[in-house]
Amino acid sequence: MAVLAVSLALAGCAGGAADRAADSKGQSAARPAEGAAGAADQGYEAAKKPAAPTAPRQHIIRTAELSVEVEDASEALATARRVTEGAGGQVASESTERIDDTHLTSRIVLRVPQGSYDAVLGELAGTGRLLSRKADAKDVTEQVVDVESRIATQRASVERVRALMNRAEKLGDVVTLEGELSRRQADLESLLAQQSSLKDRTTLATITLELTERETEKASDSEDRPDFLDALAGGWNALVTALAWVVIVLAAVAPWLAVALALYLLWRLLVRPRLRRRTTGARAEAAQAEAAQGPDTSTD
Repeated sequence: MAVLAVSLALAGCAGGAADRAADSKGQSAARPAEGAAGAADQGYEAAKKPAAPTAPRQHIIRTAELSVEVEDASEALATARRVTEGAGGQVASESTERIDDTHLTSRIVLRVPQGSYDAVLGELAGTGRLLSRKADAKDVTEQVVDVESRIATQRASVERVRALMNRAEKLGDVVTLEGELSRRQADLESLLAQQSSLKDRTTLATITLELTERETEKASDSEDRPDFLDALAGGWNALVTALAWVVIVLAAVAPWLAVALALYLLWRLLVRPRLRRRTTGARAEAAQAEAAQGPDTSTD
């Protein structure tokens, strides 16, 4: 295991040593060539200066947001698609919404090649009245170069671990190397994913276009005023509603009316005749009592 650990450490350092050796070898080989070139062109002052290193290609992520007011959102969307496809781009996403039944608003995200970015942006801004515009450019050249360098180093590291696996004889060493290989391959895949994302964003610019239709004017008060038929229909509906409420109220008090009617009939048929007979008998007794006393004949 100690030998394996040393081998892994040497494998990690071998890439840097190899690069330094290659640079030293390249410099040694370059000196005679430079001397020959200087001897051949010693009469020219420009030949004595070393050649400037080639600058890396610039990588820029471009994004823009446009808000445009248009007469017809559907027509403007069709124009945006046509311009994008004509420039070799594509539609990433699209959404349309109707606001208060008065106008449409649409939002579309476009991906266009970097070379056609300015031309497409100008055509989209000219589809209507420009409300707002925001553009951004981010230079990621250093990030792209760094990721490419790390990918090359990581690939060499993976190859070195594979070479160690081919020479490993013990099962423990093989298991350890397999774990190390899996970890380095995962790191390599992550770097490749970063490289792919950077390439996509630096190759295609992103334009977000928001289209808004003009709001239609609301109807005037004269148009909202009801006519004779509307008034007649409203009155009829009010009458029907009132009758419906009357029926509902009568249905609610019907049980109480039935109980009251039953009590009235009971009083009329049973209680009232008895009271009448009692009153009649009392009057008859009073009349008899008066007749029995006779006329009052007393004198002073």
